[in-house]
Amino acid sequence: MNRGVGFSLLATDGKARLGELHLGRGTVRTPAFMPVGTAGTVKAMYPEQVRALGADIILGNTYHLMLRPGAERVAALGGLHEFSRWPHPILTDSGGFQVMSLAALRKLDEKGVTFQSHLDGRKFELTPERSLEIQALLDSDIRMQLDECVKLPSTPKEIERAMRLSLRWAERSKTAFGTPEGRALFGIVQGGDQPELRIQSAEALSAIGFDGYAIGGLAVGEPQAVMLEMLEITTPVLPDSHPRYLMGVGTPDDILQSVARGVDMFDCVMPTRAGRHGLAYTRMGKINLRNARHADDPRPLDPDSDWPPARDYSRAYLHHLIKAGEMLGSMLLTWNNLAYYQKLMAGIRAAIGEGRFEDFRAATEAGWEKGDLPPL
Repeated sequence: MNRGVGFSLLATDGKARLGELHLGRGTVRTPAFMPVGTAGTVKAMYPEQVRALGADIILGNTYHLMLRPGAERVAALGGLHEFSRWPHPILTDSGGFQVMSLAALRKLDEKGVTFQSHLDGRKFELTPERSLEIQALLDSDIRMQLDECVKLPSTPKEIERAMRLSLRWAERSKTAFGTPEGRALFGIVQGGDQPELRIQSAEALSAIGFDGYAIGGLAVGEPQAVMLEMLEITTPVLPDSHPRYLMGVGTPDDILQSVARGVDMFDCVMPTRAGRHGLAYTRMGKINLRNARHADDPRPLDPDSDWPPARDYSRAYLHHLIKAGEMLGSMLLTWNNLAYYQKLMAGIRAAIGEGRFEDFRAATEAGWEKGDLPPL
């Protein structure tokens, strides 16, 4: 790495890695969980809250921001950091996954993807070059190559076709990225559930040379065991000197299992989406506040929590807010969930640094297995 970008591997514990990713706008402590700010906001959260929970970096989405309000408009207003009042690092994805999953009447060829917006039907074209242009207009700190992500299960032939196309797009993405100071470009490993294709993709991307390497095309319908098998195959092929980012993952258990297999960075909508739908993540596992058994329960979610939504509000009140559709319910449970995720990541980092990651993992899993606090 260069251009004011670097990754420091501070300690290892088995395959688990403790590190720091240095970017122009700050340092990201790894393993890291990136809250998802799809359209320039982490839903139901103030930026200051997200930062206070311990997040060093958030994610923005190229597809959504190019459609609304438009990358050129964001650039004219000072870039995504100024626009959203988040002065710390931001990673933007390439937009490719959303094109495949959300856009109507899309057409893919060697050049890129043409599609109709899911918002108003307008036609757009997304190529590796245009994706990097949009990400530059947003002025994100980590930018992603455009790739094609296929859902699983798919045929080996289809998976290989998409992987080869993604590699060609990776080369074009690197050329389009240039050499901006303090900004990083990540390549994306594809290959579905095919071990040999994963290895070939990882080797080819390493030869091209990126600031970091994402592992894409997982958590798209396959069982967890398949995802973990692909990680075990892929991470040893990637350079130890660079960060590894598992895209779109996941549950707290997914994160623990993936850290144990050498992954450094994660993002997922799960904690924020779950919060908006009445589901709380805690050290005792998941608690569904929609359940009627909470309607008369005066206890908080977790009296030992460091954070107000889990410690200071009764389950009965949280249940009422969710059932009534009140915005405050979504705000409090999103706050709780992101607090739990960031505390989990802080615990993981401390445990790796002290050489006790497996003990930490066992204790965390035991807490989930034990379950919720007993009723009064």
